[in-house]
This record gives sequence, structure tokens and C-alpha cells, in this order.
Amino acid sequence: METAKMISSNRESKPKNDLQDLLATLPSEKDWDGAPLYFYKGVWYPVFAIRGALSFQQHFIAQDTDIILASMPKSGTTWLKALTFSVVNRNIYSPKESPLLTTPPHELVRFCEMDLYSKIQLPDIEKLPSPRIFSSHFHYETLPLSIRDSNCKIVYICRNPLDQLVSYFHFARKFERENMEPLSSIDEGFDNVCSGIQCYGPFWDSVLGYWKASIERPDKVLFLKYEDLKEDISSNLKKLGEFLGLPFSEKEEKEGVIEEISKLCSFDNLKDLEVNKTGVFECAGAPNSTFFRKAKVGDWCNYLSPSMAERFGKIVEEKMAR
Repeated sequence: METAKMISSNRESKPKNDLQDLLATLPSEKDWDGAPLYFYKGVWYPVFAIRGALSFQQHFIAQDTDIILASMPKSGTTWLKALTFSVVNRNIYSPKESPLLTTPPHELVRFCEMDLYSKIQLPDIEKLPSPRIFSSHFHYETLPLSIRDSNCKIVYICRNPLDQLVSYFHFARKFERENMEPLSSIDEGFDNVCSGIQCYGPFWDSVLGYWKASIERPDKVLFLKYEDLKEDISSNLKKLGEFLGLPFSEKEEKEGVIEEISKLCSFDNLKDLEVNKTGVFECAGAPNSTFFRKAKVGDWCNYLSPSMAERFGKIVEEKMAR
């Protein structure tokens, strides 16, 4: 089958009838795949996530042992899921026995608004083993109150905004929708991005919310940078383990457990696993392979002109200085 044309019913182009009244009142723009984005309470949501977003906000009850992984799309989300799952479950599965070898990261750590709560308004998550690990692209300020008010842990991963927008551009254009035309080039949607109009944007609001929360409550929010993980994965894995209350012991370090997890979760290894080369991640309507493109730092320079990069960089810098 042509993967670009196989769109899951969960990633629907048109919202269901009971959302029409709400959506009719919201500002709307086009995403790079041609599908609408809706501006709701300060965030640009893709149409297929609106229903799940509302249910997640209203009904999710956090447990103090929960772990929430947060990010903008295409910021290292898949990698963070694999790393966190491996750190948390390392006493249950050795890297050679890891479920990651046979199951995509997005099925082991599920998205709240795009998966769990988009399918069922009240998913049965109470019986999941502790610690439960969930993922979301929500901004910090829009997370359910139970998450912000509980003692659960939040790990946010941030990526260079230029690389993030280029990666998302390529990802979004994998989808072809009936009666919808993808934007023709990265230039066509660039003005919108500079105005903060992008999937789960504005970028700076997402980053700032978690950054400020990590300063105010370092025990609750860990702020990681994609580029730092690429440069020194071992020290960042140790930081992640300590933050989650699961520090690596001296024995584990001597036995090379950190290196084994790093290797298991490396981009090249995950990309080459058969489970990530085949099949479709249904809630996103995306082939599993689309979550593994290049993972390169600085790849934006191959797609953005110097003037575009300078313009967006200045905007982000100004917004982040607030």
C-alpha cells in the first residue's frame, strides 16, 4: 500500500458533529498537510486531536507515581519515550529482552490526546502498572490540573526550533487527505510559523512554560535539550534516572547498563528494527518508519535560507526573553 495515502480513521479530516459548534467559534489555519489547525486556549491543535485534548483536560486523574513526557512534535519525542521506558523498566527487561525490540515506542508510551483519550472519553488506565508513563504535546499551562497539582514527574524535551519545524514539515507532508491540498513548500507556511501558528504552537509558549516550571519546581519538571542528549547521552541518562527516583547504581554503571540502554535506544538501532520499518501507527495515521527520518542536528540549513533562519531565530529569541 502507499503509506502516504493510508490515513487512519482516528486521524480524521473532519471533526465529529458534537464538536462543530465549538470549532465554528475558533480561529483556524492550515497545517502543512492541508488539514486545519484550531486555536483553543492559547494552543494551535490539529483537528484530529481536539476531541482527545478536551477529554484529557477534563478527565485525566494523575497519580503521584505517574511520569509525563512532554514535547513539541518532532523534538525527540520517540527517542525520549524509548529512553524513559528503558530506564524505568531496566530491572524487568534487560536491553536484549526489551519490548522495544518488537513494539514501537509510541505503543509502549502512549499519547494522551492523540491516542488514549481520542478513542475513548474515559479510557481505563487505572489498572496500568506503576509507574504509568504517558506522553503529550500539551503546553504546561494546559495540562490537566491533576498533573500540575500532583507529585508526578514531567520530562520535557526541547529541540532547536529550526530543526523542529523542518522535521515537522517533512513529517506532516507524508499525509495526503481527501479534498485537502498540502502546502507546496516550507516557504508557503513559514509566515504562519513566524506568527506562532504551527501544530501545538506557538513554539516559544510550549518551551517557556516548561522551562519556567523546571526552574520553579526542579523536583517535578526536568527540562532536557535534544542537542545535549546527542552530545552526551550517558550523563543525561544518569540525570533522567536520578530525576525519576531511579538512579543508576555504581554496579550498573560498571556493568555498562547505561551504555546498553544508549545503544538500544539509539536512532540507528531503532530505525533498523523491523517493527519500526513496517506497520502503521494508527492514531496518527502514519507509517512507523516516518518517525525515523534523520535525527541530525543542524539539518535545517539544507531547507531554510539564511534570511529565513535569521528571521525566525530573532522572533524566537525575542519571545523567549519574556
